[in-house]
Amino acid sequence: MTTRRDLGPGGSSPWRFVFRGVTRNKARMAGFLLLLTLWQLCETLVPVLIGLIIDRAVATSDWTWLALGGAALLVLFGVLSSSYRFGSRLGFGVIQRERHRLRTEIARHALDARGVRTDALTGETLSLATSDTDSMAFALRSLGYSLASAASLALSAWVLLGIHTGLGLVVLLGVPLVMAAVQVLTPLVSRRTRDQQAGTAHATGIATDLVRGLRVLQGIGAEDRAAARYRGVSRRARIAGIRGAESHGAMLGLTSLLSGGFLALVAFLAGDLALAGEITVGGLVTVVGLSQYLAEPIEAVGGIGAQAAQAHASAVRILGHLTGKPLVEEGTRALPPTGAALRVEGLTGRRLSGLRVVSRPGEMLGLAVEDPVCASELMDALALGSASITLGGVPLDQLSTEARRAHLVVSPHHVDLFEGTVRGNVDPAGLLDDAAFDAVLSASAADDAAGPDRPVTSGGAAFSGGQRQRVALARALASRAPILVLHDPTTAVDAVTEHRIADGIRDLRHPPGGGLITWLVTCSPALLARCDRVLQVRDGAVVAEGAHRDLSAAPDYRELVLR
Repeated sequence: MTTRRDLGPGGSSPWRFVFRGVTRNKARMAGFLLLLTLWQLCETLVPVLIGLIIDRAVATSDWTWLALGGAALLVLFGVLSSSYRFGSRLGFGVIQRERHRLRTEIARHALDARGVRTDALTGETLSLATSDTDSMAFALRSLGYSLASAASLALSAWVLLGIHTGLGLVVLLGVPLVMAAVQVLTPLVSRRTRDQQAGTAHATGIATDLVRGLRVLQGIGAEDRAAARYRGVSRRARIAGIRGAESHGAMLGLTSLLSGGFLALVAFLAGDLALAGEITVGGLVTVVGLSQYLAEPIEAVGGIGAQAAQAHASAVRILGHLTGKPLVEEGTRALPPTGAALRVEGLTGRRLSGLRVVSRPGEMLGLAVEDPVCASELMDALALGSASITLGGVPLDQLSTEARRAHLVVSPHHVDLFEGTVRGNVDPAGLLDDAAFDAVLSASAADDAAGPDRPVTSGGAAFSGGQRQRVALARALASRAPILVLHDPTTAVDAVTEHRIADGIRDLRHPPGGGLITWLVTCSPALLARCDRVLQVRDGAVVAEGAHRDLSAAPDYRELVLR
């Protein structure tokens, strides 16, 4: 699980997290800044060189100076064009690499074996990996343009000082004042950007959930209510987006207004000085040219505040995700011996009251739990780890994640399928040969519902509930885990298929002399009939034990499994 220390120098604060993009792209950022600065300086020198040609060649009819000036312009535009081309290429590469690294970090954290303790919806995490990573990566581009623009402004001030001291001082004093005035709006932009990103992410999460659960909503007739809920969330996101755009627009408008007025003042002063004969015609052309050109650098420097505010808001959201606590605290104990038994000793919870279960090597154990909440609590304790559950005598919460996953696989009732193929969902690591893969499909009765190369959309949306359940069961069986716990794996299939699956699990995992352990948390009589032993759990404790055939003589057990 990622911590702020794991994030390196950028892990202590959002601003340092943003700046981390510069430090881990040092070489490319240096080339990007160098070439972009060279481009901006060349842009600044264009009106300077034109003014010099006017004074030295046009005004004096000097053909030599005209030829030299023309050649210098060609060289200047060649350097200008090349530096922008290759500098932009380096900058684009920095953006793409930083986006990829941030997305990889977010995905790695979301897929951590210990889980992530978060209230964020799936779509909100997706928003982090798209819009928020884009915002942080493009901040690096804005930083490059702003620093290059600052160099251009410095050169312009130096040139204007050379033309006339008063003009140079006006630029040196006026530009910082314009920038300071513009940054007054930065806190407002930052606050509204943060609200906009949070609203958009929440709306994306709600929309994702609606699409994934559309069939369920249609089944219970809740489409209108769900749509009304989404409309409310989307409306709030729209309002936040409009307010964010208004603040951005106000900042850009203020920048344009102040920079335009300031540069008009500079041009007016230059014209007045030219009429008074204090500067040459070439000097006037240079000043007017610089006044027109400098609008862009001033806007670039002024806009860095809005871009930085947006990147800061994204950094806060991404850091909140990356430093989230794990669902399972990882232990450090070594692997238990192969074939070790799984034991539950005195497990308590909201409904569980001292549950005790001891399995034997090679056993197929059924747990007929009357209360679904108790069944869910047991599955959570097995999946998340509990001191009351031991594997080979070692408490689950003391085992490392690798040790636990190597020996114990817990398959919940509600599972997810991933975009790809059936084979990719069942055997993502490609560890099974064709014969073993076919055996797994046959045992889960998934062979007649989905071929290995059948495409799977996100969440298995194109599959029926029974098909999704069988593919998920095949994935659990494909793990070949020494201990496998299944929770209601056949609730969405018909009776004939259920009997076939019961036989398939028995034949695949429990041949004569086998040592694998399987727990079936279910009330299905077809599955319980194939178990070696069945425990009846009521009020969070075991109240009866025996073979399914023997327990069926009891009215309460018969009512439980036949209801």
